[in-house]
Amino acid sequence: MSNPMRPLRAPRPSASPHPVTRPTRRTGPAARSALPATALAAALLLAGCSGTADTEPPGSTSAKVNPSAAATPSWAPVTGTPQVIPAVRDFRRADGRGWRPSKGARVVVPAGEKSNVADEAQRMANDLGLGLVYGDQAVRPGDIEVKLTGNNSDNNVPVKSADDESYTLTANGTRLTLTAPTDAGIFYGTRTVKQAVHAAGGLPEGTIQDRPGRPQRGMSLDNARKPFTQNWIEARLREIADLKLNQFQLHFSDDQGFRIQSTTHPEIVSADHLTKAQIRQIVALARTLHISVVPELDSPGHLGAVLAHYPELQLRNAQGRVITGAIDISNPKAAALIDSLLREFSELFTNPKGAPAYWHLGGDEYQALMSSDPAARYPQLARAARQKYGPNGTIEDLTTGWLNDRQKTVEAQGKNRVEAWNDGFFTSPQASADKNRMVDYWTGKEAGHRPPEAFLREGRNVMNFNDEYLYYVLGEPNQFVYPTGQRIYESWTPLVIRGTRPVPVPANMTGPDRIPGARFAIWCDRAQAQTAAQVAAGIRLPLAALAQKTWDPRTPVLSWTQFKALANRV
Repeated sequence: MSNPMRPLRAPRPSASPHPVTRPTRRTGPAARSALPATALAAALLLAGCSGTADTEPPGSTSAKVNPSAAATPSWAPVTGTPQVIPAVRDFRRADGRGWRPSKGARVVVPAGEKSNVADEAQRMANDLGLGLVYGDQAVRPGDIEVKLTGNNSDNNVPVKSADDESYTLTANGTRLTLTAPTDAGIFYGTRTVKQAVHAAGGLPEGTIQDRPGRPQRGMSLDNARKPFTQNWIEARLREIADLKLNQFQLHFSDDQGFRIQSTTHPEIVSADHLTKAQIRQIVALARTLHISVVPELDSPGHLGAVLAHYPELQLRNAQGRVITGAIDISNPKAAALIDSLLREFSELFTNPKGAPAYWHLGGDEYQALMSSDPAARYPQLARAARQKYGPNGTIEDLTTGWLNDRQKTVEAQGKNRVEAWNDGFFTSPQASADKNRMVDYWTGKEAGHRPPEAFLREGRNVMNFNDEYLYYVLGEPNQFVYPTGQRIYESWTPLVIRGTRPVPVPANMTGPDRIPGARFAIWCDRAQAQTAAQVAAGIRLPLAALAQKTWDPRTPVLSWTQFKALANRV
């Protein structure tokens, strides 16, 4: 992170709950009425109309309909390549007029209303103003058929690889077929259809075969220094889901605020916070959008909001001066306090059975290790290190042990994908960071930093948070500048982890199994520098560029000008 020493902000009123409503099943005209009138009108203007009445209402789920009973719709051919962000990986063109939404067209789900793709089909029908039918239905001209090719029976099944997020779309003879091995793949196919309709009216004739290049693609939000409402967060979830990003990291505790309701330690909670009910709704929405939530409770630094109520646990230097935000890890009561919070919030951020269960430990910018002589400045830490690790024990060992112990706490709560910032990994002679902890690499500027290639060579996986490209820091302190979509699009790739050049390691260390992807981070160091609306506008194009560069490893076909114009359409 970028700037640990921010003064406390004045509290604001708590955000009001905003319940998530589950979509009800709509068919035919009801599906269209669920859309805003302008969106529905636009969809129908794009569509051709046969002028022939259907033999059954568009939303009927009764007997199988004879395809010949519906006349073939007529429309101007959809030309060119699919107009979507991120661009599809492979498109095989065919002769024909392509597919557009048309009057009376339906989404057909052969697997039935209780299948695990029914919700994805419902979402697409609502997005496009189409009817929706289930079961043994004939696919008529203008329809979209949605089918799973895998054997998964559970809804929102956890994905294990990029192959699980793949999908195939075929526009053939005025019909559209969407298939995928999981409902995550089906979901991404529906996003392609939605974007293509917005950008070009539909999809050209032919077959799309698509899959991501990196399995982890997402956004990180500092909700501690600047509180964001549930509505704002949910709007960003829908935005990143449309871009096929699949992770949302929530940094909810820092020196300036603790932003989630706590039942074990209510005294630490800031006035402006999210309730537990709101967090459950955010997590539930993310799950329906195939987004994994990565909670972050940072320690042993960035704890100012917590330590304001536990002054006896604040770290002090040899002169007795309090070090803002840092907890004294030599005090046994420090671990008890943080572990109680980790257990409470691990239970709040739930995960489906079998799904990756993420937790971020933080670990960055611990002030004791940012001085030129830690042992002299913090003698109590040096003594504790020697007591625990022997005469050669160091404060680095003590800090490594602290994070290892916190990892055991969250793993006992079922978290199996644990991360920490790269400056929370130390060259510790007596203690080594848990081998199952992923390195989130954000900077090479901190004291004692290690380059990303060092982590890759020792066998660790490294997530890309390159602060040269992917850090949106409010107020632009410490020489940060707001990243642009153009710079990400034209000169960054997931292999550019630090600085501006690809990490210098062999190719077998740079695949998706070792560098799983990247997240774009919003940090609110100067919280008042931008409003929430300005943040949303400022991150829109960078997120689109990140989506493109994590989805397809190849050089983009479109120029930045063309890509920006497309982003404005979709």
